Amino acid sequence: MELQQMRYVVAVAETSNFTRAAEQCRVVQSALSHQIARLERELGAKLFERTSRRVRLTPAGEAFLPAARQALDAADRARAEVAAAAGEIRGRLAIGAIPTVVAVDLPAALKEFHLRHRQVRISLRSGASEDLIERVQQGGLDIAFLGLPPGVRPKGVRGRELARGELVAVVAPGHPLADDDRVELHRLADESFVDFPAGTAGRVQSDEAFAAAGVRREVAFEISTPDFMARLIRQGLGIGMLPAAFVSAFPDLHVVRLSDAPARIEHVIWSRFQPSPAATAFLAALDISPADSSTPPSNGGG
Repeated sequence: MELQQMRYVVAVAETSNFTRAAEQCRVVQSALSHQIARLERELGAKLFERTSRRVRLTPAGEAFLPAARQALDAADRARAEVAAAAGEIRGRLAIGAIPTVVAVDLPAALKEFHLRHRQVRISLRSGASEDLIERVQQGGLDIAFLGLPPGVRPKGVRGRELARGELVAVVAPGHPLADDDRVELHRLADESFVDFPAGTAGRVQSDEAFAAAGVRREVAFEISTPDFMARLIRQGLGIGMLPAAFVSAFPDLHVVRLSDAPARIEHVIWSRFQPSPAATAFLAALDISPADSSTPPSNGGG
């Protein structure tokens, strides 16, 4: 069993197509197909079901894929550690971030890191805080930037609090609240809301604040990205709740501050195990040492 064979299997699993997998691996399709068939003979099991329309993993392939990814990650990590010992940072840096992160200028930080460490393969995934925590726990991400309600600590990882802030109401120009600079939450009781999906950290912080104020509200539109939220708010379909430090991204919308505003805390997290050389270097660029964690490691879920 060879690492290259594992790379081919992972590529086919991710693309569901032998031709695209071969292009991704920069090899002719016949060579990729031959190596996977050779691996299947060695394992004594088919890894893929092939039809004229689709390619999908067999139960044996589903069982093989996670271990193959772990083996490839381990090989990459070994190369990166050897390079780091010689003073060179290389390997991968997989980062996750909520769409509303403001405590760090992430695009600028990634650009500076790329210019300094050109041998590092950088990837970025946007998502909800709870999904990002799980991916860091499982090793799919090296570092993630989260936004959580006060009192909620990410578990199963290490991390540090970056910043605290408040949410504000965001309304369309011409909305009756657009002339108010500050209101209490009960003034919003009759409004229709555009908010993040129920159960996500971005939604919980608002739900808890309204519940504490004894205010019931209607969330008519559940949206995962702030840009789409802003488009609905502009049309007067509802009002939104966004971090005060983030709303400058939408200068055409009116901001209404809240006397009893929901609060949120931004965190950066990383694995409770030893971070990779690239992850350690990126944290160092943010003046963070992996040994200095304000989030206790735990085996609990996110």
